[in-house]
Amino acid sequence: MEWVGDHLALFMFAVLTVIMFVGYPVAFVLGGVALGFAVLGMFFDVFRPAQLGSLIPRIWGQAVQNQVLIAVPMFVFMGTILEKSGVADELLKALQVLTRRIPGGLAISVTVMGTIMAATTGIVGASVIMLTLIALPTMLQRGYSKELSVGTIASAGTLGILIPPSIMLVIMGDIMTISVGTLFTAAILPGLLLAGVYLVYIGIFAALNPAKAPPLASDEGPQSATELLRLILRSFLPPAFLIFVVLGSIFGGFATPTEAGGTGCAGALLLAWWNKRLNMQMLRDVIESSALTNGLVFFIIFGATLFSYVFRALGGDDLVAELLKAVGIDTGWEILIFVMVLVFIMGFFFDFLEICLVVLPIFAPLLKEVDFTPHIAENKDFMIWFVILLAVNLQSAFLTPPFGFALFYMKATVPPEVTMMHIYRGIVPFVMLQVVTLIMCIIWPEIILILPRYFGFLS
Repeated sequence: MEWVGDHLALFMFAVLTVIMFVGYPVAFVLGGVALGFAVLGMFFDVFRPAQLGSLIPRIWGQAVQNQVLIAVPMFVFMGTILEKSGVADELLKALQVLTRRIPGGLAISVTVMGTIMAATTGIVGASVIMLTLIALPTMLQRGYSKELSVGTIASAGTLGILIPPSIMLVIMGDIMTISVGTLFTAAILPGLLLAGVYLVYIGIFAALNPAKAPPLASDEGPQSATELLRLILRSFLPPAFLIFVVLGSIFGGFATPTEAGGTGCAGALLLAWWNKRLNMQMLRDVIESSALTNGLVFFIIFGATLFSYVFRALGGDDLVAELLKAVGIDTGWEILIFVMVLVFIMGFFFDFLEICLVVLPIFAPLLKEVDFTPHIAENKDFMIWFVILLAVNLQSAFLTPPFGFALFYMKATVPPEVTMMHIYRGIVPFVMLQVVTLIMCIIWPEIILILPRYFGFLS
C-alpha cells in the first residue's frame, strides 16, 4: 500500500489516459480525475486536506484573472466575424485568379488563403469548415482529385494553430510564463516554412499529375488590368492590412497581444461592414459561436489547472524523472526526442490543448535543467525553442487518424462522395511534411530564434 501511495501520480496519468477514450468531456475528465486523486492522496497521507483550499484560488489566479488569456476571446471573436462576413470567400476568389497560371493554382490558392486566415483567426475548426464549404465544391468541379483536395484543405486549415496570432501559443506562453509576443515572433518562420513546404509539394504534385490538378481556364476571372486591380483592392488587400495591423502592432511593441486582439476585432467588424454583411443577425451568430468556443477552451484550462496542481503535489515530476532514467533516457537530447515522439503519438488520440496542458507541466521542468549549448547559442533561449518545437509537432494532432479533429470537422461538411478513406489518404503526405518541418526546426534552431533576436525579444 505504501508503494501505491508513493506512485499515485503515475496511476493518475494512466487513469486520465483511459477515461479520455470514453468520450466524456475532457474538461470534466481533467478536473474529476484531479479531485478524485486528491482524495486518494489524503487517504494514503501524501496529499494534505489543506492543499484543497488552494485549488479555487489557483484557478482564479491562473485563468479567470489572467490578463494574457483575455487575448483568446478576442482572437476567437475576430476569426468568427471573418468567417461569417464573407471576407474569406472573396479572398479565395481573388487568390484563384492570381495563381491561375501556376500548376495546381487552385490548391495553392487554398493553402495561401489558409495561411492568411491563420494570421487573422487562429481557430482551426472554423478555418477547416470554412475552407471545406468554400473551396472543396470548386476543387471537385475543376477536376481535382479528392485526396489532394481534402488534404490541401485540412492542412491549410490547421495552420492557424502555429501561425500567430495562435490561441495555442497564448495558452503555452501562460503555462510556461513566457512572453506571448516572443512566442508569436518565434513561430512566424516555422509557420511560413510549413506553409512553403506545402506549396512546394502541391506544385510538384500538380506538375507531375496535371490530370489530378487541372489549371484554371484563362477566360475565367477578370479579363483586364482594371478589373484585376479592382479585385485585388477589394478582396485581397483588406485582410492583408488587418494582418499587418494585428501582428505589426505586437512585433513593433505598440500593443500587447490582448490590445492587438481588440484592434483586430474592430478591424474585422469594419471588413464585415465593407462587405455589406454587418447586421444584427450576423452579430448574434458571431457572439453565440464565439461564446461556445471560449467556454470550451476555458473549461479545459480550468480542468487542466486542477490536474497539473494535484499531479505535481503527488510528486509526479520526480516520478517521471525516475521513470525516464529507469528506461535509460537521461540525457537532454534523449528526453527531447522522447517528448517529441510521445507528443506525436498522443496526437493520434488527443486534442492539442489536452496534450499541451498535460505534457508541458510534466516535462518542461526536466528540460529546464539540461544544457543544450552549443546547439543553441545561449541555453537561456532553450525554452522558446522547445515550446515552438512542441507547437510544430502539435500541428499533426489535428490531422492524424483516428481522432484528428480537423478530419471530423471536414467529414461533417464534405459531400457524400468524399469518404473518410479519401480524407485519410489525402492527409498522409501532409503529415509527413509536418514531420520534415519539425526535423528541420530541430536541426536548425535559428529558424525559430532568429526573429525574436532581431526584434529584441531575446537579449
